[in-house]
Amino acid sequence: MIVGVLLAGGASKRMGRPKALVKTEAESFLARGVRRLWTACDSVVVVLGSDAREIRAKAEHEFERLVSSGGLHEDLRQAHGHGAAELEVRFAVNPRWKQGMFSSVRCGLEGALDLKPAAAMLMPVDHPAVQPITVASLAGVMLQALAACRPGRERAQFSYALVPRFRNQRGHPIALSPALARAVVLDRVAETLSDAIRRNARMVGYLDVHDRGIVVNRNTAD
Repeated sequence: MIVGVLLAGGASKRMGRPKALVKTEAESFLARGVRRLWTACDSVVVVLGSDAREIRAKAEHEFERLVSSGGLHEDLRQAHGHGAAELEVRFAVNPRWKQGMFSSVRCGLEGALDLKPAAAMLMPVDHPAVQPITVASLAGVMLQALAACRPGRERAQFSYALVPRFRNQRGHPIALSPALARAVVLDRVAETLSDAIRRNARMVGYLDVHDRGIVVNRNTAD
């Protein structure tokens, strides 16, 4: 099982309203991000912070409408394809969201690790243009890397990150092995996710993709 983490805890000052609720093609960034991660993830932990109560209420209402309209049939078919019995989204509120995105990373990974995943996948909510094939490809390569390790201690200690690249630009989502996810959660020195990966990863891999969406973050209404 792979668990996704969607980071939606920021104040969205440049956007002027909660990014999670901004619409693209009649779908909120939050719903789009969850559905993209469902391409390969059995469960998605959505990390909220600023305006958490409003965002969660509106997101739950949006998913209720999607269920009642049959809008998640294809998502469920894909979930069955990677072994998930159902679609799941969980909400976690980061009480330290004002400290920045890395605090939400740690909050989300902590929730993901509670589910005992084979791997975790991190994506900011302001990357709505990421394509499903990119998520699926990252998941597939990560699982192949883990399978190459001997079961037991070697696999349990394999601290590995897999980062997508578009024309030599690194982007999101990022896949982490459980060992690296635990190390990131426990790191009290690093100030950013990149720093935590540099400090704790035994190996960092790059997957070149034909998906400009991995490097397009929507910070403003334009």
